[in-house]
Amino acid sequence: MMDDLFSGLESANEEMAQGAWLLRRYALRNASDLLKQINAISVSAPFRHMVTPGGFSMSVAMTNCGPFGWVTDRKGYRYQSTDPESGKPWPAMPDAFLSLAVNAAKDAGYPDFVPDACLINRYEPGAKMSLHQDKDEKDFTNPIVSVSVGLPATFQFGGISRSDPVRKYVLSHGDVVVWGGPSRLFFHGITALKEGSHEEAGRARFNLTFRRAAL
Repeated sequence: MMDDLFSGLESANEEMAQGAWLLRRYALRNASDLLKQINAISVSAPFRHMVTPGGFSMSVAMTNCGPFGWVTDRKGYRYQSTDPESGKPWPAMPDAFLSLAVNAAKDAGYPDFVPDACLINRYEPGAKMSLHQDKDEKDFTNPIVSVSVGLPATFQFGGISRSDPVRKYVLSHGDVVVWGGPSRLFFHGITALKEGSHEEAGRARFNLTFRRAAL
């Protein structure tokens, strides 16, 4: 059974694929605190629109917390322990973030997951994330834990090949997606965020993506 600290009164699990689960409203009860922590992190490590190796500026604004952060620039995609803009270590991962990720992974069938990186994405209306694989990590035996707060977004979840059929799921405030095992390298993305305003997050959707970057 899910930890009461993180589960909503109407929590439900939905199997998306083998090894992949959508945990509806799993983080609803502490979503307000998550937003406060995101704001605090962004003071030390501001959101920025990173540039891809091809020279394109991403529509999604990003920052990180934890021992490692994911970055992209003309040199490529990678994890590093310092913020390239400040040269300082990324802000520490809040205990509430770590507990949420560990509990969600456990309830999805991954009892040994302990993340050391949390990529924080900020989507504003029109921002999107094209289909991609999370493959910059060193060990694919660890799952990905993705937490949504703020405006709803349409999550696309495909297969091991970019051309595989894509299923779409509307992710709402407090929803958590966990995928690993056979679906660990499945393509996924977010369609362009629709215009709207959330009572706590405003014109934005925030996504916490927890990963294990180091061996």
